[in-house]
Amino acid sequence: MASQGRRILPGLEGTDPDRPPPPLTSDLHVEIFLRVGSPADLARASAACISFRRLISDPGFLRRYRSIHPPLHLGFLSYAEEGFQPVEAPHPNAAVARAVARAADFSFGFVPFPIKRCRCRQAWHLRDARDGRVLLECRSITIVDGEECLDLVVCDPVFRRYLMLPPITDELLASVELQNQHMCYSSSSFIPSGDMEETSFSVICWVFSGTKLVVFFFSSSSGHWTVGTSTSWNDLGFQEEVDSLSSCQCVHGCFYWKVNYINKLLKLDMNTMELSAHDLPPDHEDEDIVIAESGEGKVAMFSQVGYDTSVKYYNLLQNSSEKSHEWHMRSTIRLPDQYTSECYINGPAEGYIFLAGTPKDEDATHPAFFSLEIKSLKIEGVSGRTSDFQCDVPYFGFPPSMSSRRIQ
Repeated sequence: MASQGRRILPGLEGTDPDRPPPPLTSDLHVEIFLRVGSPADLARASAACISFRRLISDPGFLRRYRSIHPPLHLGFLSYAEEGFQPVEAPHPNAAVARAVARAADFSFGFVPFPIKRCRCRQAWHLRDARDGRVLLECRSITIVDGEECLDLVVCDPVFRRYLMLPPITDELLASVELQNQHMCYSSSSFIPSGDMEETSFSVICWVFSGTKLVVFFFSSSSGHWTVGTSTSWNDLGFQEEVDSLSSCQCVHGCFYWKVNYINKLLKLDMNTMELSAHDLPPDHEDEDIVIAESGEGKVAMFSQVGYDTSVKYYNLLQNSSEKSHEWHMRSTIRLPDQYTSECYINGPAEGYIFLAGTPKDEDATHPAFFSLEIKSLKIEGVSGRTSDFQCDVPYFGFPPSMSSRRIQ
């Protein structure tokens, strides 16, 4: 019988109120830690307690945690010599970003150069970053026959691991009527993966000449390249030679490229491997665009027209045949009032695009970086910049204690 005056909560009748509750079991610990919203707080908990550290480092736990909580925006990888610039205070991820900067090697000094006798000095150049991996490219010209070589490597800067990708063979190029010298008109990117714990990854490489565009795919599971699709510029409706492509983004299972100096957008449907060309809104021939997901399976576009302090936000409307594309401008988003003269856009990544603006203060010569959350259109300061913003790639990840090896 309970002591007089002591109230027993429903469901606890028959228990001894003076006895301490039993210790939490490991499965309850898992459920508690899965609800910790900040990976930084979770990493600190693991550093403070050995038993917590064992639990949090378990691959099964990490897989479940990453399926619930998105990775943190930690900074930007640059084509320039500084390599990595972490986000800065008062950004909430600043402390974690500094820890990642100390732990990782963003100079990629652990990646060897291909063993070739070349006319030019070899260097790795940044191409893409996704899921903690970084895609680098090295172009060189051999001394013997003057042939240009394209080498790609996927690396993990936190654990200093890398995987050199095999070259696209002459036989594979010949199968789509291309030759090695056409490889100078090419670039590459990661293909988004739905499972962040998997060590496998895929890469897309697009190659074009004066007459055609060819898309190749690499899978780390198979270890070799395959031809995805091949289409002539005439079949896509272009009457003039295409000089270059930019703004490669993957949205809802489709890749999009902006055709430079032409008011056109290329689309590759990954399900059908069909390439198609579509009109952009007027006056976008020379402008920067970002294609992004806008929720409910819709496609959005952010564009910066001219040297302006605002970004235009469009939705893509499609009819029932999904062959006709019409852009509908929804809003104009302005930078904070203290910035003027120019606005550059970059991205997208993990539900954000990124903006750079030049301060009105004449003494501030470098632009400042902002993130724009696509869902809410909220702008947040990220850092100042000292390099060319348009060449930077946003880097997302977790604290080193929560980062799993992306390359085996």
